[in-house]
Amino acid sequence: TAAQRVLLCPITMELFLQNLFLLLLFLLVSCLHPAAAFPKGCYPSEEEGLKTFRCSNAQLTEVPRDIPNDTNKLYLDFNQIPFLPRDAFRDLPLLLELDLSHNAIARVESGAFQGLAEHLHSLDLSSNRLVSVSKDAFSNLKAKVNLSNNPWLCDCRLQELIRAVELAADSSGGIVCDSSTQEEHVGKAFLQVIADTDLCNVYKKTTDIAMLVTMFGWFAMVISYLVYYVRQNQEDARRHLEYLKSLPSKQRRSEESSTISTVV
Repeated sequence: TAAQRVLLCPITMELFLQNLFLLLLFLLVSCLHPAAAFPKGCYPSEEEGLKTFRCSNAQLTEVPRDIPNDTNKLYLDFNQIPFLPRDAFRDLPLLLELDLSHNAIARVESGAFQGLAEHLHSLDLSSNRLVSVSKDAFSNLKAKVNLSNNPWLCDCRLQELIRAVELAADSSGGIVCDSSTQEEHVGKAFLQVIADTDLCNVYKKTTDIAMLVTMFGWFAMVISYLVYYVRQNQEDARRHLEYLKSLPSKQRRSEESSTISTVV
């Protein structure tokens, strides 16, 4: 009836306005919180009272940028991240634990962990593709570091790195020489190698010997040139004196004195 339609119209309008209000509210919240658009496969959670951000097995090829800056534990394990650039974690001042295990990391730039020195206490870089890393990449870092199961080149550079960081408990045995400056070290645990051999001292001795050989070579070349030069001049002087002997006496005496003074 007409009376029912009159009563229904205000109710329908009221529902429409309510739905419109909810839609606008949703859009407003979405605009005010863009950080909620996390990379695919990543999600925040809370574990043991710590704010955690998990991106495990998310097929990442780089460190994501949209990580909440109040994160305490960050899991980036089982991805395909190839390297860590400078300032990769600079916006995470409260980070306590960082798991980068089981990636394809082959290079760590100096300053990659800059800004984490004060709070970070656990760093896992195990099962990556690290061959050689400068100790400067871990400068001032106090975290316990896991470097096991990487194809390490055992040399002075690795020795300096191991002595600059604090290794995680029970991880040292997993640091094995995949290659080495000395063939007999291949396949051995690195801590066992440096317990018997100071690789930096060996490198220094090798460098010193190379420098001595190079200096001796240059010295021998200089001596050879000087001997050649003297002999050549002596031969020229002898020929000139023989020529002078064939000249008349006055001219000979004049040129002999000139030749002798030149030779002297």
